[in-house]
Amino acid sequence: MRPTPTTQPTLVVARSRDELRRARAELTEGDVAVVMTMGALHEGHATLIGAAREAARHVVVTIFLNPLQFGPKEDLSRYPRTFDSDLEICSAAGVDVVFAPTPDVVYPDGDPGVTVAAGPLGAVLEGQSRAGHFDGVLTVVGKLLHLTRADRAFFGQKDAQQLLLIRRMVRDLDFPVDVVAVPTVRERDGLAMSSRNTYLAPSDRETALSLSRALRAGAAAATGGPSAIRRAARAVLVEEPLALVDYLVLVHPETLQDVPEWYSGEALLAVAGKVGTTRLIDNAPLRVGPGGGALEVFSCAATR
Repeated sequence: MRPTPTTQPTLVVARSRDELRRARAELTEGDVAVVMTMGALHEGHATLIGAAREAARHVVVTIFLNPLQFGPKEDLSRYPRTFDSDLEICSAAGVDVVFAPTPDVVYPDGDPGVTVAAGPLGAVLEGQSRAGHFDGVLTVVGKLLHLTRADRAFFGQKDAQQLLLIRRMVRDLDFPVDVVAVPTVRERDGLAMSSRNTYLAPSDRETALSLSRALRAGAAAATGGPSAIRRAARAVLVEEPLALVDYLVLVHPETLQDVPEWYSGEALLAVAGKVGTTRLIDNAPLRVGPGGGALEVFSCAATR
């Protein structure tokens, strides 16, 4: 448990590397946690920040819409930008520093000549649909870890493949930081919170809920093994023809390979699809087999 500060910290907004360096130098007592965002903050982000505040003496939030992780046909230009309300959320949550650079601050020479390659784990699932996406994610995460010099970094379980890849990068490249997973935050109707939910038309909302319903159905069938999980989740999705499913998979949480029919243990049930013009992803960590069911996050052993 972190030491409780006697007063709420005064939020410092840093736009440049020098401003961040000066602000970071003031965080001298206790450890520092970072929460990385692209802005358009919502309750899911607030939960990440809250978890960071519980664990660390100081919290840095980054707000950076990273062009390197968007493909040429993706929605960078229409991604919601709500900087003033983002700062209000950060201030209310007791954040010490917000680092909100522009692309020329993060990439002073334009697109970097050297990037982090996600490798085979970044070429499946989301990587198959979004070529190069995870290379862009890992490159900016690596840069922000260096710039913030955080002791701990908090990421949501909702982006399960991203979380796995960040953990692998930190382990394989010896970043001196602990990566902490925070359970997915859902809206009252079960939809996983996402900045992209603002794109959904009212008529799309019920269709979008088929993704989370499929995950719940799969989790409810977990004691029956992989076939039962896949069958239960698929049965929900086929009843909603307006959800254009990209993939529905049950995979090992460390390799992202399909688990065999005899498998028992922890597994990731993941789904992605397009609803209207919006692509949505969701997932459920599960324990498969006897005593199985939904998990909030994976055990350390499953994702070390």
